[in-house]
Amino acid sequence: MVWVCREKFIKTHWEKGPYSLNRDARRCWCTPPKRKAPATSATAAPKTRQSKLAKEHNVTAQEEGEIREAFSLFAEPMDGEKHGVLPIDDVKSALIALGVPPSSHAELKEFLSILDPENDGYATFEPFFAICALKFHTREHDSDAHRAEVEEAFRLFTNGQDGPITLAHLRRVAAVLKEDVDEELLKDMILEANGGVGVARGVGVEEFDGVMKSAGVWR
Repeated sequence: MVWVCREKFIKTHWEKGPYSLNRDARRCWCTPPKRKAPATSATAAPKTRQSKLAKEHNVTAQEEGEIREAFSLFAEPMDGEKHGVLPIDDVKSALIALGVPPSSHAELKEFLSILDPENDGYATFEPFFAICALKFHTREHDSDAHRAEVEEAFRLFTNGQDGPITLAHLRRVAAVLKEDVDEELLKDMILEANGGVGVARGVGVEEFDGVMKSAGVWR
């Protein structure tokens, strides 16, 4: 792919250009897209109200429903437990089903020690809910941080201007770096990034994000 072939061109501007971010351009980004906010239109379906537990942990009613569903997929009945209990061996599977898998074995081990401090072999609903809420908040923070990083890098190419990265912007970058880049290659970079829509259309932020991932600048 053309952008990958011009990896040096991209990375040099990112790391050593006059508008350098002064940070590790290879920081690893492994978070899923940010969750969409609930619809706010007057025609939208009525929202489910948050429970007291959801309010305590600052999660939406939708997220609360997702947590309950993930728990119920693996829960087993137990006297005195309204929601049943989650076998400790199924905690990882429940988190994966929810879309918030443990980031490492160490994190999973920490969660299990919180969920089952007495080694009873199961986790109850409320502690599991708290862990899931924490994972939701961490994911949203990481997603927001990545978005800010993408936009900051994008503006390096546009020289701080709004709008897409254009052929003129790539020419400017090449000139600043004293890179002898063929005009056709610059056009191909744009076409590859925007799916061949056209050189005049330029490259948007989301397309730029995908390009930089492909080039190995971030993951």
